[in-house]
Amino acid sequence: MSKDDKKKVSGRETLPLNLRKPRKKAFMDNITRANHPVLRPIDDKELARESWKIFQIMGEFVEGFERLARIRPSVSIFGSARTPQDDPLYQLTVDIARKLSDAGFAVVSGGGPGIMEAANKGAWEGKSPSIGLNIQLPNEQSGNPYQDISLYFRHFFSRKVMFVKHASAYVVMPGGFGTLDELAEILTLVQTRKTRRIPIILVHTPFWEGLIDWFRHTLVAKGTIAPEDMDLFVLLDDADAILEHIFTHYERAIAGPSPEERANFMEL
Repeated sequence: MSKDDKKKVSGRETLPLNLRKPRKKAFMDNITRANHPVLRPIDDKELARESWKIFQIMGEFVEGFERLARIRPSVSIFGSARTPQDDPLYQLTVDIARKLSDAGFAVVSGGGPGIMEAANKGAWEGKSPSIGLNIQLPNEQSGNPYQDISLYFRHFFSRKVMFVKHASAYVVMPGGFGTLDELAEILTLVQTRKTRRIPIILVHTPFWEGLIDWFRHTLVAKGTIAPEDMDLFVLLDDADAILEHIFTHYERAIAGPSPEERANFMEL
């Protein structure tokens, strides 16, 4: 094989072999270590921006805890920001949120357009508060007008804590990566007992059945989740059925957490 051939792998230019493998053992002596940009001491100017961000994050938590302290019981509703108002899923979300609101649940959404707007709109038309946890993004996010309480976040992780902290149930409408992120978050927290067991409801069977099949035939089959983890969520398509499922869950749990559950919660 010629030198030119050695530089080509699958039609792409690559570094010559002698440049990719050091000829002698690499190591760091004390001088190299002291001058390495990652390991040398950080001066105050470099720390100033990062230190200020800590206070910014703390501020988001403090404001969220204070303003949401009285919203229980509440239901968090997730879904795509890109769902248009003439989509049947938009109206279904309005109906779900309205029924939840009239039943006494505050409704929490991401505060943006699409499914988030539908959730806030339904709650706004009902008897309980409508809450929007808005996120500052380069694209898509603009606050909808149907919010009794509006919070604004720069960081997804502090926003996600607010979704989970007060939620009595999760209603997950069709959505993209953000919706999948929220779904994976609550499934993980419940599975690992880092939060209490709450109803997690996926809405619209045609959208979710492929993912659920993958859970069952790949994750369960490979042993990466347990078969009983499939019971952490339900799939429903009707607003009345969703409300009934939430009430049934809490009627069964009216006796409160077991001693074992109380002990686990103390470790959260």
